[in-house]
Order: sequence, then structure tokens, then C-alpha cells
Amino acid sequence: MTDINTLLSEYLDYIEIEKGRSLRTRENYSRYLKEFFEHSNIKKPNDITEEVVRKFRLDLARKNLKKITQSYYLIALRNFLKYLVKRDIPSLAPDKIELPKVAQRQIDIIEYKDLERLLKAPEGNTLRDLRDRAILETFFSTGLRLAELCSLNRDLDLEDGQTTIRGKGEKLRIVFFSNGARESIKKYLKARNDTDPALFVSISGGKHQKALGRITPRSVQRLVDYWAKRAGIPKKIHPHQIRHLFATDLLVNGADLRSVQTLLGHSNISTTQNYTHLTNKELKEIHEAFHARRRSK
Repeated sequence: MTDINTLLSEYLDYIEIEKGRSLRTRENYSRYLKEFFEHSNIKKPNDITEEVVRKFRLDLARKNLKKITQSYYLIALRNFLKYLVKRDIPSLAPDKIELPKVAQRQIDIIEYKDLERLLKAPEGNTLRDLRDRAILETFFSTGLRLAELCSLNRDLDLEDGQTTIRGKGEKLRIVFFSNGARESIKKYLKARNDTDPALFVSISGGKHQKALGRITPRSVQRLVDYWAKRAGIPKKIHPHQIRHLFATDLLVNGADLRSVQTLLGHSNISTTQNYTHLTNKELKEIHEAFHARRRSK
């Protein structure tokens, strides 16, 4: 029987090549699984039993690791076992791995009125101001992740108002540009006099601003925080919070969860469900208006 380290190497190649996972995912899975193998003295697939998994889980819990971190180890192990099943290699059944219950993630968003001030903050007509306004409008219109926004090229079909994005796990999805985003991008591109293929570029300082190549995620983080402060928003704002507002705005206005999942590019709907508690303001108003109306005051 093939030894466990050879199988691990083959599995890591499989998730990178066949499943399209990122190099970072490969490195994380390698670390989680190697730690399990070393802890449990796993030499071959049939050494993986419910008992050794139970002991490993107990050890993770006693290290006071967060539940979500414990889950990462178990998700990696369960996916590895699914790979063994695919290759007809006897080992523990993947469905024997139960994940710990993780508390619903608290999502931090800003108030809608603060978002409006943020979007309007870059008022000037310099190339930098036009770029920043276009970036902010694009974030809210599309719900793109930071890396996805930075990867956009300028050959967008703005008249069509949509484009295809290659997101996490090399998955393709369509995102849509609002009229405000399209107009902001058009004004920004009209002010550019370079041939760089990137949609959003870094810009030199000084009187004669010019493109310096594709913008970096770190630069976008800085400009979002800069305009948030200029808009009078007291707390630090991250681009991902605009993505959160994109999702909650859709849900509050009646979009169904599956559609929002597709627009965000989430693999699992459970991730999208993290946003539902943010729409509870409407539920509170319904409760106050209609609950226990027959009771005496």
C-alpha cells in the first residue's frame, strides 16, 4: 500500500491542478494534514480510524484553539479522505468526520448613510480622485473581493454593464455595474493617457499625475480608509465592509439568498447566511407593529 506522505503529495497536486485551489490553500492543507499524521503516527491510509481522529480533536481542543481553527484541520482531513474514496483506497469514511459547531460570524458593517458619504467623498477632477470614485462605486455595485477588483482590466464592455470574474477556486461568475459605477469608470478612463491594460492603476504624485502599473490591494485598502476619514466616518473602514453592504442591501430590498450567494461567489450558502442577521431591523419593526396588539397597555 502507498505510504501516506506519497498520497498526501499526490492529493496536494490534485487540489491545485484539478480543483483549481490556490497555492495558499495547498500550503494550509499540507500543514494541517502533516500535523495530524505526525500527531497520530499515521503511516498508511488504514491507520486513520475514528479513535485516532477523536484523540487528535481532543488535543486540538485542549490547545485552546478557536472552533473555527479546529474546523480547518478537520475540513482538510475530510477532504483528503474523500480523495482516498475517489481512488478506491481503503481508509476512514469521510462522513465519520463531524465538524465542531462554530458560532455565527459577526459581520461588521457601516451605516448606509455613512456609505453614501464615502461614495461621494472623492469630489475632485484629478486622475486620482476620478480613480478613487470609480473604485468605490465599483466595489458597491459589484460586491467584488479586493483581489478581484485589482485584477480587472480596462477592456470592460461598459455598455453591456457586466463582466465575468474568475474568483476563488477559479470559479467564474458574472458581476454587474450600476449606472453610477459605469459613469465613474468612463470619466476616469477618459482622463487616462496611458496604455496599461489594468483598469485601476497606481498613480504618481505631483502636478502631472500618471499611471504606474496595476494598483495593489494594499493601496486600495489605504485609499478606502483615507476617504472614510475624509467622509467623517470615525472607525477604520476596510474594502470588505463595502462588499458586506452590497450583500445586505440586496437582502434588505428583497433579493433571495441563493441569488446573493451567486453574486458574491460563495461556494456554500452557509457563508451567505451570515448576512441574514443584519436584516433584522425590518423584523424588529414588524414585531413592534404587530405583536401582542390585543393586550391591554
